[in-house]
Order: sequence, then C-alpha cells, then structure tokens
Amino acid sequence: MTNHITTKWLGEMAFESTNTSGNTFIIDTAEGSEGLRPKSLMLSALSGCSGLDVVSLIKKMKLEVDEFQMDTIANLTEEHPKHYDAVTIEYHFHGSNLNEKKLQRAVDLSVEKYCGVMEMFRQFAALEIKVIFHHK
Repeated sequence: MTNHITTKWLGEMAFESTNTSGNTFIIDTAEGSEGLRPKSLMLSALSGCSGLDVVSLIKKMKLEVDEFQMDTIANLTEEHPKHYDAVTIEYHFHGSNLNEKKLQRAVDLSVEKYCGVMEMFRQFAALEIKVIFHHK
C-alpha cells in the first residue's frame, strides 16, 4: 500500500501538509507560530500510534481507566544531522480500579506487535518503555 501526502510551501518557513486522511496542518520552525516542528511531529506520531493501540485494547479488554497520558522524552544529538538516538515513553494510567497486569499487556502488545511507528523508531533509536500506575 502506498501513502501519498502533499506538502506546500506557504512562504517564510511555513508549510501546509495534507495527510492521507485529507486533513491539513502547518509545519513551521518559528517561535510563537501555530506550526508544528518536524522532529516534534515524529514524537507525536510515535505516542499517538501507540496510544491508539492501547486505547483500542483497553476498550477490547473492558478495562477501567479514568485518565491515560503518555510522556515522550527524546534525546536529540548535537551533531548534524541532528536526530533522536534515545527515546523514553512513559505510559501513565490513572484510576481507582486499574488492572495493572492487563494494562501492562496492552502496552506490551502495542510496543512489540502493533505500533508500526514504534518499529520505525527502533531502526535508529534506543527505546525505553515505562508504565506508571496512579491509583486514586
């Protein structure tokens, strides 16, 4: 399957990119702009991909979770071309009735089997996965 996106220069340092769903967003490097920075977008794609997997599994397993958040922390090299060489993803689950074993399984399935963006990151960065439970 082939994916095709279009990215059009808007002037200055801004681009408009249309994704495969037909939605558009701005890519920019200027401070204070509404645009998204390219490397940050990669981290959002990583956490978003895995998060979608995890939420799908939470629903499938009928698990109770009040709040779910991921923090993605990446090390950017200092030499050009600057790139991420190490990434930590923290999966934070909040709730009063958390099934830790099944939630851990949901994260493991995303990380090891389902998330294609995770597999891409594995090609160039060391990944560390942390699952943190916040019981209410």
